[in-house]
Amino acid sequence: MAQVPLDGLRELAAAVLRRAGTGDANAAVVAAALVAADADGIASHGVARLPAYADQVRSGKVDGRAQPVVRQTAAATLSVDAADGFAFPAVRLGLDRAAALAPETGIVAVGVHRSHHFGVAGHHVERLAAAGLVGLAFTNSPAALAPWGGHRALYGTNPIAFACPRAGGPPLVVDLSLSKVARGRIMVAAQKGEAIPEGWAVDAEGRPTTDAKAALAGTMLPLGDAKGAALALMVELLAAGLTGGNYGYEAGSFFTADGPRPRIGHLFLAIHPPALAGPGFLDRVAVLLAAAAGQDGVRLPGDRRLAARARASEEGVGVPDALLADLRARAG
Repeated sequence: MAQVPLDGLRELAAAVLRRAGTGDANAAVVAAALVAADADGIASHGVARLPAYADQVRSGKVDGRAQPVVRQTAAATLSVDAADGFAFPAVRLGLDRAAALAPETGIVAVGVHRSHHFGVAGHHVERLAAAGLVGLAFTNSPAALAPWGGHRALYGTNPIAFACPRAGGPPLVVDLSLSKVARGRIMVAAQKGEAIPEGWAVDAEGRPTTDAKAALAGTMLPLGDAKGAALALMVELLAAGLTGGNYGYEAGSFFTADGPRPRIGHLFLAIHPPALAGPGFLDRVAVLLAAAAGQDGVRLPGDRRLAARARASEEGVGVPDALLADLRARAG
C-alpha cells in the first residue's frame, strides 16, 4: 500500500481518464470526485473504479467528451441529459442551477437521465447543504437486488442520501445503500482476492456465499430484508421512472467495458429551509443534534468520514501497490 498525496492522486486520475479519451474538463471533475471518495475512506467509490471507467471510455460505453444539457421544464423542475457521459459533470450542472433557483421557488427537483455511476451520494447533497439548502438524493444502479422472495436481480443497490446545513460546522450528511453493503465493497474484495462476510450476498444459485467473485455473479441482500427491497423498488421509480432513466434490470454494468450503456437516472431535491421553517431552522437542527450527541457512545452520521477527510488532507490516502502501478501505466 502506497500513501499518495491528494493533489498527486487527482493529477494521476485525470491523466488516466484523458489518455483513455476523456475531455480535459470532464476528466478533472471525475478525478476530483473519485479522490474525494478515497479521502473520506470510501475506497469502493474511489480510484479503484478508474480502470473500469477508463476501459469504458475506450470502448465507447461512456462518452468521455459528453456535454450535459439542462432544461428547466417547469417553475421548480430541471431535467439534465448526461448524454451517455460520466454522471459527475451532469450532476454538478444540475445542482448548481438548483442552488440558484431554490431561494426563489422554495424547492427544486432535478432529474438526471442517460447517466452513469454517480459515486458517493452524500457528496452531492453535501454540496447543496454547503449552499444553505437541505438536499435529498436518489439513484438507481444496474440490477443487483432481487424483489423480496425472488431470486433474479431486478433492482439496483439504489443509494439514498440526505444533507442539511449546520450552524458553525460542516453539513450533516446521511448516506446509505439499500443493500446490506455497497456493491463496490464487494468489487474491492474481489480485486484483492479477499473473502466477504456471510450475509452480504448470495451466489448465482441463491446460496449464501463469502466468495466476492461469486457474490458479484449473484445478488446482493437488501438492508432490512423485505423493507429494504421495498425501498429499492421506490428508488427505481423515483430515480429512473420519473427521470426517463433505465431501470436496474435494463442498465448495462458499471464494471465491464462491453455491453449496453447504463443510462440510469438520478433524482435530487433541493429545499430552501426558510420557505418552510422561517429563520429558525439552523437552531432547530442544533437542538436535535445536541440531544443526540449528548448521549454516551453516540456518533452522528458522517463523523467518521470527516475524520478520515481531515487525515487525508495531511497524510494523503493509501492506494494498493498493484492498482497504483496499473494507474501509472495507464497514465503513460
